[in-house]
Amino acid sequence: MEVNQPVPLFSAVAANAGIDFSEPLMRVVNRHWYILGEEVKSFEREFADYVGATRCVSVANGSEALEIALLSLGVGPGDRVITVANAGFYSSTAIRAVGAEPVYVDVDDESLTMCTESLRNALFTPVKAVIVTHLYGRMADIENIYEISKAAGAAVVEDCAQSHGARLANGQCGSFGDLACFSFYPTKNLGALGDGGAIVTCSDELAARLLKLRQYGWSTKYHVTSASGRNSRLDEMQAAILRVKLPLLDQWNEQRRAIAKKYCEAFANLPVKLPTSLGDDYVAHLFVIRVEDRETFTTYLSKQGIATDVHYPVPDHRQTAYVLKETFELPVTESISSQVVSLPCFPGLSDAQTNRVVEAVTSYFKQRV
Repeated sequence: MEVNQPVPLFSAVAANAGIDFSEPLMRVVNRHWYILGEEVKSFEREFADYVGATRCVSVANGSEALEIALLSLGVGPGDRVITVANAGFYSSTAIRAVGAEPVYVDVDDESLTMCTESLRNALFTPVKAVIVTHLYGRMADIENIYEISKAAGAAVVEDCAQSHGARLANGQCGSFGDLACFSFYPTKNLGALGDGGAIVTCSDELAARLLKLRQYGWSTKYHVTSASGRNSRLDEMQAAILRVKLPLLDQWNEQRRAIAKKYCEAFANLPVKLPTSLGDDYVAHLFVIRVEDRETFTTYLSKQGIATDVHYPVPDHRQTAYVLKETFELPVTESISSQVVSLPCFPGLSDAQTNRVVEAVTSYFKQRV
């Protein structure tokens, strides 16, 4: 590799290297059935089996997965839904889209996922649902969160958009909540060649509602029996691609973890805060560190040809599009929003590229001594 060749934050070319997509794509073309056909049905079965759920209902994208999941639970105007404010406004968008109000709780300072104590405090006032985001590929404390939420009468929706394949001893990400939502955006651990999403559940009743809601509210063709129906369908092309990629997901996650482990070993003595888990509960969707003086740090890496990004710079409760009905004190969320930086970490990132990232980060701190 040329020394001056940039290291991207993500490369679809590298991540998809060696995969022949021609056969599944031509299978769809030759079948002449492009929406809700055999590829979608097969992928839904295979993905449900992979996650450990009984039902999977695919949809157009991850954001609509969250929205439709909330609708299936009966969430609507006047309802309150708990979520975190450090995850890019995606859950907030879904909550607003169904007419509900977001209730923001703080995150744990180590995992950067939902803080159980903050959740307990928020549940003193009734809420309809809790959206738990498994952020950066790290699973939240989902078993305790589920127990706390259900004791308060709240449904639990897992947001698994960044955590495909993460596991705990008692189950896989997406198998703990009443519903779990996935995105198949191309940069995700399991990414399509366009947009896509899915909702998994072990409830036949919820699955039946989801099937209606994703297609106009139909019970049968042209018979609208459910209000708030959407047009949100995964197409056959994307389903066929995802079926090819799903068997490769676990090995890709291992590659991500290997890169994350190398970074953690190299940065162990630097003044940065690193991910706190490299186990099966972390699939390294993003390798996020926390640094002081982030702008100087990212500017230096950019000059070295290393791409970075910030996930995410503005907490949801500080966004200006909506007027909040409540005031939220989220000290950890606000603190980390000025510190988090994402470094390149994806399948296909070469050893040479990984070494360049390590060298750039370590040299930044050496020159500041």
